[in-house]
Amino acid sequence: MASVNTKSSEFEALIEKSGIVLVDFWAEWCGPCRAFGPVYEKASEDFPEITFAKIDTEAEREVASAAGITSIPTLMAFRDGVLLYREAGALPEKSLRELIGSIQAVDMEAIHKEIALKA
Repeated sequence: MASVNTKSSEFEALIEKSGIVLVDFWAEWCGPCRAFGPVYEKASEDFPEITFAKIDTEAEREVASAAGITSIPTLMAFRDGVLLYREAGALPEKSLRELIGSIQAVDMEAIHKEIALKA
């Protein structure tokens, strides 16, 4: 599955869905974003069970602002509606694959119990 461009109106439903959702906040003029793009796209093809979304911060300023994006590229990783990772900067392929492995290995039952205790 290739990455999908996402609009502001789709963002909330996207990050709340079950499974893993990666979101790349980027802009056309951003050199590191353009360098990270092919790495992200390749991973999207190698991990079809994961949703890879891209949000153009120039076209979708509302969602970028709501997400607190101040530097791009910024990658966010959600699993079952829970934000597990958020970091600015382009990742090399190996690091992105390691991140995906880490997100896949998270014990979500334990995470949901921890969230419930804090509520």
